[in-house]
Amino acid sequence: MRKYIFKRLLYLFPVLFGITFLTFALTYFSPGDPAVLMLNATGVTPSPELVEKVRGELGLDRPFLLQYFSWLSGVIRGDFGISYKYNKPVLDLIFETLPATFKLAVVSIFLMLLIALPLGILSALYKNKLADYVIRTVSFFGISMPGFWVGLLLMYIFSLKLKILPVMGDSGWTSIILPSATLTVAMASKYTRQLRASILEEISQNYVVGARSRGIGKWCILLKHVLKCSLLSIITLLGLSLGSLLGGTAIVETIFSWPGVGKLAVEGIFTRDYPLIQGYVVWMTLIYVFVNLAVDISYYILDPRIRLEKGA
Repeated sequence: MRKYIFKRLLYLFPVLFGITFLTFALTYFSPGDPAVLMLNATGVTPSPELVEKVRGELGLDRPFLLQYFSWLSGVIRGDFGISYKYNKPVLDLIFETLPATFKLAVVSIFLMLLIALPLGILSALYKNKLADYVIRTVSFFGISMPGFWVGLLLMYIFSLKLKILPVMGDSGWTSIILPSATLTVAMASKYTRQLRASILEEISQNYVVGARSRGIGKWCILLKHVLKCSLLSIITLLGLSLGSLLGGTAIVETIFSWPGVGKLAVEGIFTRDYPLIQGYVVWMTLIYVFVNLAVDISYYILDPRIRLEKGA
């Protein structure tokens, strides 16, 4: 187990190095002078002399590789630079907005599991019957609808027409209902269909046929064996969804003015706040890398076939 985790960690270093290099290169070669952008963000007129002075203070007059390795050494120490717009350390801004994103992610995942698990099981058990057709149709529409449209529709109905939920911001527990519901619609639809397919695939396996021939009940087989094996395929999707949510769902957070990491990143993009954009991309990379590592480890623990294969 330790050897497996150590090997997986070794594979992460080239990925992290490549992502940081590409991120810095794209921002470095993008149009616009960071010194001018920084002065504009602070309300100072960027005269040529002042621009040159700021470029020297920021180290922007050095060659590309020297700038990259200087920035990378700061990232390793936890220093992502200073935001042009907010004039604060980027890491502090991410940590300030992370709790709101984490709260939204946890609520959305909980609602998704609450809806997708029973619907996926019912759809598989009543295959090609009325309940299955209804669930598949609803999930199809749930996947097809764009997230921003769902968010605006929910906002129009529950905030503008019924006036029972706040329009935007984080002003209490009621504020999280609409953004989490917006995220849940697409996720629950996707997971319902995936769980249905996984259960139907497992039901056709020989061990299920053998258990039925020995007189074991349908629900006992489903809950003790089929569902456990089916959830293995769901874990990968769950890891990707969790990584996306923790990275900040930019569209939903922007629509509802939710003070999360995604909204912070969108503001950084609009204002061309390069340190903030770079810090956000590195944060997203770390989230996905370690979530995928956790998924691999969970596969290793839950599936004996993987342990046997690694042992061999």
